[in-house]
Order: sequence, then C-alpha cells, then structure tokens
Amino acid sequence: MRLDPDQARSWFESARVARLATVGGDGRPHLVPVTFTVLGAQIVFAVDHKPKRTRDLRRLRNIAENPEVCFLADGYSEDWDQLWWVRADGVAEVLDPEGEVAVAGTETALDALSAKYRQYRTHRPTGPLVRTTVTRWSGWAASS
Repeated sequence: MRLDPDQARSWFESARVARLATVGGDGRPHLVPVTFTVLGAQIVFAVDHKPKRTRDLRRLRNIAENPEVCFLADGYSEDWDQLWWVRADGVAEVLDPEGEVAVAGTETALDALSAKYRQYRTHRPTGPLVRTTVTRWSGWAASS
C-alpha cells in the first residue's frame, strides 16, 4: 500500500536510522547511514564523535557541490507482511554550529538529537549539522 505524505513522514520520524544518498560533482553516488531527527519540514543530522578517518567527509563535500539529497528508512522482517520503506527527498545545507554567527535552530536541533539518541546526551555532537528541507515524502508498506 502506498503511504500518503503524512503517513510517510510519521513512519520516517519513528525510524532509528536512515540512509543518506548524495551525489557529488563527479556524478558518483554516495550512500551512508545517519542518525537524525525531524523538525517540522526538515530532517537534521550531525557529524558526531564516532571514529572517522577525517572530518572532511564526502557527504558534506557532495552536499556543497549538489544539495539535492535523498533519505531512505525502512523496516525489514522475515514476515513480509511487515515490510515498509519511506523516502524523503530534499535540499540540504551544511551548518557550522561553531561558526561566528549562531545558526537559527542549531541548539533546537542538537536538543532534539539528544532527546532521540541517549549517546548524544553524554557526548553532544560538535561537528557540522546538516539541515534538509524536505520537498517530497513517499513510501510503501505491505500492510497498514
């Protein structure tokens, strides 16, 4: 069954992880899992403390080159009557929470991420935030 945009948003919001798809100027797709929160018509995630080889992440470079992104959250079960997926398409921007000018909503986003993920309560993200304005919600579920 196709989900209407409100249903799709609700199911997406309840997911614990999503996959972020970006495409850079070279046309190559890049896909990574992200933890996130939904605030109004926006999806927000942060670069956190988990080990990374560099803070110069391809996902951030790709967004700078091409801000059109896509998120996918899903639920898999061996009982295929329980399968579902939700996609959110949108336009992303990278925000530096440590920049000279405080970005409106940065603290709200960090608070929401901390409320959703206990790991962020003890180690609040300090890296860039990515804010995506969703232009389309879509999804499917095997059953209601």
